[in-house]
Amino acid sequence: MSAPTGITRATLLKDLRLEWRSKDAINSMLFFSLLVVVVFSFSFDPTAEESRQIAGGLIWVAFLFAAVVALNQTWAREIRNQVLDAYRVSPAPANSLFLAKTLGNFIFVTVLEALMTPLFIAFYRLHSLGPEWQLLLVAIFGTWALVVNGTFFAAMSLRTRSREIMLPLLLFPISIPAILAMVQSTTAILNGEGARFWIVLLATYDLVFTTVCLLLFETVLNAE
Repeated sequence: MSAPTGITRATLLKDLRLEWRSKDAINSMLFFSLLVVVVFSFSFDPTAEESRQIAGGLIWVAFLFAAVVALNQTWAREIRNQVLDAYRVSPAPANSLFLAKTLGNFIFVTVLEALMTPLFIAFYRLHSLGPEWQLLLVAIFGTWALVVNGTFFAAMSLRTRSREIMLPLLLFPISIPAILAMVQSTTAILNGEGARFWIVLLATYDLVFTTVCLLLFETVLNAE
């Protein structure tokens, strides 16, 4: 195992252990998402056809706002315990830390989606008319799009006084193309329409922004 891979693995396992003990991110995201599901269910009483039209937007908006709760905590432990300062003066590659944090957030948000999707299906009586395996692709690519940018911008806003507000202000505008692709592809699949264009667009978005974040993260990490 190479040194960067070992550092990524060790950092990821450390974050997973801390989250398993505290469950801060998971509990916060679950509470927020459950609140969104309940509020929307009281606000709308859609038919099966209407549900397929609005479900994509409701699902991804709920996941987006819930993910911000976890992303805001991504670097909080490192600041409190001076871990980030130690990492900055170490010879460890910055991208290993970034990948570990991004993978950790991806796992947390994926767990949230796995727990909340059955509730969305039950509340809105959803039934896919298209191939369900494409929904899995949309979930993977969409979740990665949210967490890779979210982890990067969380680090960028780390030293600002109002980082909880700064992160959504940075993340939401840059995520608009990904959110559009997620909503349109989910809606298309639920309605039995073609979603190949939107899935390819989402995968391209992931590739471009993952590359950009990896190239720029060292500068962000070492910024005063």
